[in-house]
Amino acid sequence: MRGTSRDLSGKRRWYASERIAFRLLEEMGYRIIETHKRIIVDGVDVGEVDAIAIGPDNNYYAVEVKAGRLDVHGVRQVFSNAVLLNMKPLAVCKGFADDAAKKTAEKLGVKVIELSDAFLVDAEELEEIVYGAALEAFSESIRILLDPSIRVLPEQVDYLKAIARSHSIRDAALYLRKDVKDLVPVLSWLRTLSPLARRGGYKSLQLVAMLILLRLRLQGLIGSLEQDIGLLTRLAEKLGA
Repeated sequence: MRGTSRDLSGKRRWYASERIAFRLLEEMGYRIIETHKRIIVDGVDVGEVDAIAIGPDNNYYAVEVKAGRLDVHGVRQVFSNAVLLNMKPLAVCKGFADDAAKKTAEKLGVKVIELSDAFLVDAEELEEIVYGAALEAFSESIRILLDPSIRVLPEQVDYLKAIARSHSIRDAALYLRKDVKDLVPVLSWLRTLSPLARRGGYKSLQLVAMLILLRLRLQGLIGSLEQDIGLLTRLAEKLGA
């Protein structure tokens, strides 16, 4: 149980660092245009960057946020992800782990913005961040349920059911007796529907799939109810005549 508490604390710390980093970048003149951007190479999902931003110099930056200090491995990760996206590398962190990391960043042209201790999150700010994230998730869930522009094709339903009841993309493919690549179009579609599907990996995709299935069920119930009301109305009219 203690391990679980530490894991949760680490996740909260990372999410808090991410939000603070995005806020700092915006104050410095950067514009965040996408968060949790998946990196697709020849149709294969190979990774993710925390954000895509347009800098004051009008260049596109692949942004990585580190809750702690940046080591050599982290510098290389920031650089390689930026190369794959054909953008400039940018890391926001609490400084370098050592001189080797600093020299590597200088050599590879990785821009580093350091978060000072002034950006440490207190309990009140953390509560506000968590509340904001929960409210955002709730609002987005309602939008998915009610947005009339969302159209679900009949052939997508089985894929959505498999994603909703499986623990991974591979499990969903096995359930459908398909190759993983056969699920790519549906997964890509889910990501275009909502920011929720672009955050947190497969769990977020699973949540959006469940919401869409719930939407279909509600639409079916509403349609059935409308038919029953129509039947009762016609019956009442006949009895009244």
